This record gives sequence, C-alpha cells and structure tokens, in this order.
Amino acid sequence: MPSYEFITVNVFTDRRFAGNPLAVLPDARGLSEAAMQRIAAEFNFSETTFVLPPDNPQHHARVRIFTPKTELPFAGHPNVGTAYVLARMTDAPPEHFVFEEPAGLVRVHVLRDGRHGPVTGARVAAPQALSIGDAVPTEIVAACASLPESAIATGAHTPLIASVGIRFAIAEVVSLDALSRAEPDLGAFREAEARLPAELNPLKLHLYAWTNTETRRLRARMFAPFSGVIEDPATGSANAALAALLTSLAPGVDVTLDFEIEQGVEMGRPSLILGSARKEVEGPVTASVAGNCVQVTSGRMEV
Repeated sequence: MPSYEFITVNVFTDRRFAGNPLAVLPDARGLSEAAMQRIAAEFNFSETTFVLPPDNPQHHARVRIFTPKTELPFAGHPNVGTAYVLARMTDAPPEHFVFEEPAGLVRVHVLRDGRHGPVTGARVAAPQALSIGDAVPTEIVAACASLPESAIATGAHTPLIASVGIRFAIAEVVSLDALSRAEPDLGAFREAEARLPAELNPLKLHLYAWTNTETRRLRARMFAPFSGVIEDPATGSANAALAALLTSLAPGVDVTLDFEIEQGVEMGRPSLILGSARKEVEGPVTASVAGNCVQVTSGRMEV
C-alpha cells in the first residue's frame, strides 16, 4: 500500500495551535484527483495542498489546493504554508518560489529571521489584479451573518464581490462588537445561493471591521459553509482582495498601502495577516499577503 509524507503547519502565526492549520503533501505524485479530495476531507482543515512537478521546468512546482469539499484555483494561506514547508526541506532554499496553479502563476517570497536566519514564513503575491464584481444586497449579507441590516456599513462601499484569484463577497461591519456577534446562518446561505448568479456559488462571505483606521488595522471573519469551511481562522486570498479593494478606494493615483489584519480571534485561533496593495496610475491594483508559520506535525499516510 503506497504511503505519502505529510507535514502540518499553522499559518499566519508564530506559535503552535494558533493561526490556520494546513496539511502539505510535499510529493503527491501518483495520487488521483479523487484521492486528493479524500485526503483533504480526512484532514478536514480549511485547505490541504498537494505538491507536484511543474509543467514548466523553469517553475518550482505545481500546487493543487483542496478544501474538504472542493478544489480551489488559488488561496493565500496554503501558498504561504507550502512555501514555508518546501523551504525548510532544503539546505539552500531559493529566495522565492513560482507555483503553477489554476488561477495562474503564483510567486511566493521566503521570509527569514534576519538575512541568513531560519525560514519564518512567506509572502505571496496574488496571481491576478483586483477585479470587482456585482454588488451583493445588504439584506443577504446581514442574514447570512445573523446580523441586522444596520450592522452592515455602506459608507465606504456597499457589499460587493471582489477577487484577486478567488471570489469573495466583502462587507464592512459597523463595529468590532457587531463582528464578534456574527455567525453563519446555513439557511440564509442556502437562500442566498438560490438568488445569486451561479458563478458566485458557493458563497464565501468575508466581513471586516476597523480597529484603527490611522494605522490601517482591521479584524476580519470569513464564512464559507458550503465550501466545507464554516469559519476560517485566516484567509489569505480574501484579505489580499480586501487590501486591494481598500487601496482602490483610497485617495490618490499612485498609492501603496499596508494593512495589519487579525482573523480567527473569535475562534480561539488568533492570526495576523500582513496585507499590502499597490494602485498605479491607470494600472491594475495588485496585492500580496505575508505571515509567519510554525510546523506542528509530520508523518506518513497510507492511501
């Protein structure tokens, strides 16, 4: 019976049992897509990654990302964690990796403690520039989050679809207290998906509230129950889209903004995501997210 090495890490944290868990299979050759999906369901983390040889030898790897229910074209914390694992598996890791993924080429920069110190994490550039889609009715967002409509802020922007590789419905909440009271209503999610266009399903709802506007600090929560993730402790792709959206709304035409985004606090798995986005004159808005990682377990799985 074949067996496969796996490593689990906590992403967007520097301590174990916080952040977002991730399982990485650093050599997934020989696994079928169905087997990958079963393994992801077995781990039951928000995502599991499977590393394969690249189609183009100039790149470092082909990476497939699975939730317990489906494959994703791109995600932030799996790329950060996968780069961290691969970098730690070699004595001389590259400064960056280029991963082939369905959403496009993903460039991941390896972070160290000092210039030549140990690998501590990674920074991932989103594979696509910001795209903004349709507005999402406020009453749908509020119902899905078990909040009154008055808890959804619409001054800076109404709830809308935004993506830098994967679509999220992004909505601002009026306060941290309201954000902490949010919880996914599965019936409302089911009704929402019946009303929304098919390409927006399964709905992924990313809520945020400001903790300090001057220093650009936020707290966020992400609910995607029909993707197999009731709540995610740290969502790199959603926060990259959030950083890009907020930068697109900022005054000025040549702007780079950095954000500190907490997530997972209400779950008891605090995470810290460093988001950055750049808006150029008549150019696209691009984004990246960065964070630390820590290894938790390793072993072999029989398949």
